[in-house]
Amino acid sequence: MDSFGLGLREFWRRFRAPPDALMLEIGAGGELLVAKLRAILSLALLLLPLTSIATGQYGPSQGIAGVFGVILAVIASQLILLLARQPHRFRWLPWLTTGYDITLTTLVLVLLALDSPAASLNSMVAWAFYLVAICMTALRNDGRLTLYAGLLAMLQYGALAAAVFALAEAPEELVSVDAGTVRAASVLQRLLLIGIVTAIMAAVVYRMQRLVELSGTDGLTGLPNRTLLAHHFPALLEAARERGGSLSLGLINLDHFRRINDAVGTSTGDRALRHAVDVLREGLEEDDLLVRLGGEEFVLLLALPPGRAWERLEQQRRELANRPFIPAPDADPIRLTFSAGMACWPGDGADLSQLMRRADLRLSQAKLEGRNRVVLR
Repeated sequence: MDSFGLGLREFWRRFRAPPDALMLEIGAGGELLVAKLRAILSLALLLLPLTSIATGQYGPSQGIAGVFGVILAVIASQLILLLARQPHRFRWLPWLTTGYDITLTTLVLVLLALDSPAASLNSMVAWAFYLVAICMTALRNDGRLTLYAGLLAMLQYGALAAAVFALAEAPEELVSVDAGTVRAASVLQRLLLIGIVTAIMAAVVYRMQRLVELSGTDGLTGLPNRTLLAHHFPALLEAARERGGSLSLGLINLDHFRRINDAVGTSTGDRALRHAVDVLREGLEEDDLLVRLGGEEFVLLLALPPGRAWERLEQQRRELANRPFIPAPDADPIRLTFSAGMACWPGDGADLSQLMRRADLRLSQAKLEGRNRVVLR
């Protein structure tokens, strides 16, 4: 039972946490995909009220309400698509569009209620778009949006149902030849179904987040890996362009680490590697990104000009050299050092591969000069 409770708490902690850089990048693509789907669906939806009018399924007023709602949806979907295509992603856009999808569905139901209260609560076609909106949040890869969509749909539909029941002066007003009889039990069942779909989509989003996290995280150290670096670098570069600043890259290699593995064993070597990572982490600031490329090689990205970036990395080099790794209480301490080569945008390259090549050349120079040093020029 304790492990089950811990699992639920971990699920809730991860689910409500803001997505990381890789998830945000994937979610931005998902938001654009949702915007395209919304634009296509809104155009296709014009057929529904027109077909209902033509076949006599709904009266003219209900059909007009449907056409009006769809026209609003078409106009808004095109505006949202323009925003989603912008190169600078708006962090608030997924929240706005999710609220819009839910609220537009409610608005259509309210328009139906003006003509037939029963049709507003029993219309399966319009009501089902609550579920569509909740399902589309999975494409944004943000669990908080899924909860937001589900709770907002339940709140708005529940408020609409309460208003319809409160304003109905006679039971006959809750009966429709086309839509049937409105019952409190059916409303509760629909609210329950919204909750169930929200829970299912929340589990889907959580699973997607875990898979992306595993694909972008180094298992031994918990650091981002090469995959996340490739996704995160364009955003860092764009931010540097916007503020007119610099972006510095340090390629770090622990000195003679294979000898340490051979001397103390792989298990102790892994602990020594984590010790080095812990020391490096302590020197990080909010905008820094430390990545493990593999083995004993790391990348440190700093939103600093070359001179200040060199000072920061040099300080971390001295800190690691002064804090040896102690494998056991009675064992001799193991001194860890690293060599590093630095490259800076825009002077040393225009993209990640160019900066990595320049930093690798300077790392080789640091090794030739005796290791345990940071080379910038």
